[in-house]
Amino acid sequence: MSTTDMSMGKIIFYEDRNFQGRSYECMSDCADMSSYLSRCHSCRVESGCFMVYDRPNYMGNQYFMRRGEYADYMSMMGMSGGIRSCRMIPMHRGQFRMKIFERENFGGQSHELMEDCDNIMDRYRMNDCQSCHVMDGHWLMYEQPNFRGKMMYMRPGEHRSFRDMGMSGTRFMSMRRIMDMC
Repeated sequence: MSTTDMSMGKIIFYEDRNFQGRSYECMSDCADMSSYLSRCHSCRVESGCFMVYDRPNYMGNQYFMRRGEYADYMSMMGMSGGIRSCRMIPMHRGQFRMKIFERENFGGQSHELMEDCDNIMDRYRMNDCQSCHVMDGHWLMYEQPNFRGKMMYMRPGEHRSFRDMGMSGTRFMSMRRIMDMC
């Protein structure tokens, strides 16, 4: 039986580098931060784990943030447009299960994962992954083997089209369970 701890995380965004300027404290999901801050150049994750996005409504480039200080993370991660939305990742305890599919709408070759996969081409002879069904746990998918490149956060549910999630043209080649003690 899997359980998810819904205790709140806390992230504080700052307009300027080194935690300067106006700040916005967030303890849950935020679909559009533009009404709180005009720009964001540093942040501090006091508890929990978060995904941050460079477009509103959890779209665009995504970055995984765990507890710590990010005094100038925008240039470190190559985010030129700033953070526009964020999502808190609940801590999951229990098994992890995700079924990946070669094509959109659960088409083509498929495989079920319960562990991290550093290269779907080597392990499953799959050269693309365009949809998935997450049954248990929270996962990060990466565009390159060995957990490199652009990433996408996958929470439980059916994800029929990564293109519709703002990841057009991105091929995902490795997957990792989010097991951090956030």
